[in-house]
Amino acid sequence: MTTTTTTLGLTGSIGMGKSTVAAMFADEGVPVFDADAAVHRLQGPGGALVAAIEAAFPGTTGLNGVDRGALGEAVLGDEAGEKGAAMRRLEVIVHPAVGRERAAFLAAHAEAPLLVFDVPLLFETGGEARVDATVVVSAPAGVQRARVLARPGMTEARFAAILARQLPDADKRARATHVIDTGTSLAETRAQVRRLVACLGGGEAR
Repeated sequence: MTTTTTTLGLTGSIGMGKSTVAAMFADEGVPVFDADAAVHRLQGPGGALVAAIEAAFPGTTGLNGVDRGALGEAVLGDEAGEKGAAMRRLEVIVHPAVGRERAAFLAAHAEAPLLVFDVPLLFETGGEARVDATVVVSAPAGVQRARVLARPGMTEARFAAILARQLPDADKRARATHVIDTGTSLAETRAQVRRLVACLGGGEAR
């Protein structure tokens, strides 16, 4: 019998709890592709993208691969309008490589009934066209702000620059197939995830 796989794009603005929700899907037995983790591997020591990033952004790499702080400053410091030239240069390097990682993940889990693709900029990059449904992780703005500004090294200016690159939360929720509220308890958030997995027919038998 052939298994029909449903692909679910998981996204949410910074500080909304997307990583926590992704881990909850994994706890339910759903394979999760983490786009950020793929980028970390590709940009880490000996990573496939290190040389290309150094060529495009001199001084942003070292023995440990890409210095994400230095690269972030180089990219966010060159914002012009909605998307700066530096960000476009970086995307041309990164996106095809992540696409290859995604294809390998799909091939490795071809028999799974449900797959989750954790993509921070899903809507911003047109990624919703590559999945069957989308789920947006959302929390009240005050909760988001408190979470983000509590992170080491985060500043008001950096938070504002990151938000400027992301589709507003209200717009994401309007475009989503499903919304998971993380402004509540972890137990209730997990219950939402379990209901969605059951609805979509994925996860491990219990």
